[in-house]
Amino acid sequence: MGDTLNEALIKIKNAAKLGKPYVEVRTSNLVGNVLKVFQKYGYIEEFEFSENGKGGIFRVKLAKTINDCGIIVPRFSIKKDEIEKWEARYLPAQDIGIIVMTTTEGVISDIEAKSKGLGGRALAYIY
Repeated sequence: MGDTLNEALIKIKNAAKLGKPYVEVRTSNLVGNVLKVFQKYGYIEEFEFSENGKGGIFRVKLAKTINDCGIIVPRFSIKKDEIEKWEARYLPAQDIGIIVMTTTEGVISDIEAKSKGLGGRALAYIY
């Protein structure tokens, strides 16, 4: 068993490159929270939980073209005034894509973290 978030993002990226409308990924609380952020920003339309013989899976409906997504390892601690530096490192241009972070207020995007004045740990990116 590997990192479920990494496996999920690899499957999502590969399905998007192949033009598939749906992809199934293993479940975890972290994967579910990251998918909620992706849904909020329109990268996926919806996702639903279903049970299979080995545990649960999320069936994810992709919404728009995903050029790249992945995890950020190690999960760097980002101060509230350093978010732009990390955006420049992981995103191709300003206002393109998001970095998903875990903060004291839960799993949110870098955009929300900046507006709330929060720092946190970087989990993933997508654009």
